[in-house]
Amino acid sequence: MAVTRKPFSKRHGYPREAPDITIREGAPESLRYFLLQTGIDLGLTPHALREDVCAVLRVRPDPNNWSAYPNVWDETQSLVFGCEWYRVYDIIERVYQRFHDIDGEDQRKRLALQFEHTMNEFFIDEGIGWQMTKGDIVNRGTEAFETTVHTASTALHEAGRTTAKGEIHEALADLSRRPEPDLTGAVQHAMAALECVAREACGNNKATLGDIIKRHPDLIPKPLDAAVEKAWGYASEMGRHIREGREPARKEVELIVGLAATVATYLSQ
Repeated sequence: MAVTRKPFSKRHGYPREAPDITIREGAPESLRYFLLQTGIDLGLTPHALREDVCAVLRVRPDPNNWSAYPNVWDETQSLVFGCEWYRVYDIIERVYQRFHDIDGEDQRKRLALQFEHTMNEFFIDEGIGWQMTKGDIVNRGTEAFETTVHTASTALHEAGRTTAKGEIHEALADLSRRPEPDLTGAVQHAMAALECVAREACGNNKATLGDIIKRHPDLIPKPLDAAVEKAWGYASEMGRHIREGREPARKEVELIVGLAATVATYLSQ
């Protein structure tokens, strides 16, 4: 039976700060267990979970297993605990979709949202660098990074900068790719968003960001303009003209995406 009352730690706000993100390319045993138990707590049967797990892993359910406990449940656990890490997140998305497809709109929304909220709390508590947004598992950065990007997306939308907002979205999508993120793609899209807004701000839809900074020295306050120019050079080196063995680190890419989002927000206003 699902526990609806908040536990002690949540009622009293513990922990005070979210743990650092330490897990990205992995799915610890605790997550695999929690996924299955959460499905059961929210009303799914072992048979339903097995159906979703087998669909994701493309394996046939054991026709000799009929009883929910222990046979089907043990089979399902064995599959989930034995699969590749990124398949666990595929399974999470599949289970969300099952809740979303339940007959009855109110029931469907309630269970899907509860599942998503529960999994997101677990990701935060366990320092897992993923989060679920409307049923999709996407990249989760630090609190500062998430706030910056969310603020930028909202500001660009309100300013009618749909192309720039789309580029920020694509940068996040590249960071969210499994099993390997497209880090160079994230850099390219982030700087494309900034360049797009900068072109609108200076009235030149063909100039590069580097040219804009040089020709319009008052467009970005000093000394931030120097930082943006250096970020543009970094993006050119790592995003467009990358050499063998020079792929950027994730932390560097998140810094570039955050910087581009912040400056794009400033220019859009």
